Amino acid sequence: MINAITIEREFGCGASEIASLVAGRLGWSLWDERLTQEIARLTQSTPEAVERREWRTDPVVFRLFQDFLRGAFEGGLPPTNRLHLLDARRIAAVSETAVKTALSSGPSVIVGRGSQFFLRNRKDVFHVFLYASRDQKISRLISKGETQDKAIELVDTTDKARAAFVRQYLGLQWQEPHLYHAMFNTEMGESCTATMLVECLQLFGRD
Repeated sequence: MINAITIEREFGCGASEIASLVAGRLGWSLWDERLTQEIARLTQSTPEAVERREWRTDPVVFRLFQDFLRGAFEGGLPPTNRLHLLDARRIAAVSETAVKTALSSGPSVIVGRGSQFFLRNRKDVFHVFLYASRDQKISRLISKGETQDKAIELVDTTDKARAAFVRQYLGLQWQEPHLYHAMFNTEMGESCTATMLVECLQLFGRD
């Protein structure tokens, strides 16, 4: 029996909306921004604390971490003012604890934050990767209010930084196909992608 879905995604492909649709259709809990809030609780921080300060210790690591934990709600920051006290391995450990808290809460759709890595050995978790073309992702971000230059920058840098963090601190390949049960091109539309994901999950759960 499948108790959770992890959704990893390319930045800007609409994963947040798709995850919300999937959670609603299944009647499961959605752990997206809620997962960031759990990381904030574990680090005794708030989103406001991040906005008040700049990264000052090991800026390369923290830039990678920012992109790695950026929510599928596109552009959110990990709400913690204590990252300067944590090394990269501790950061990964905090994320793993938050992901496992989500899993233990009941049937859940878990977005990003390394969930596909931390739960990769669980037989009751269905792993999905969402992607789209570069042009589609840029257009989508612009439609959400980003300038063209900013949208291009985000699409061209975020996933590279996320992959670098995963490779360096988790020893894994971010886009490794064998980590996922299914991969969907979201250019078919959010509703269609969500429908196909749910149908695929239901077929998988029968095996």
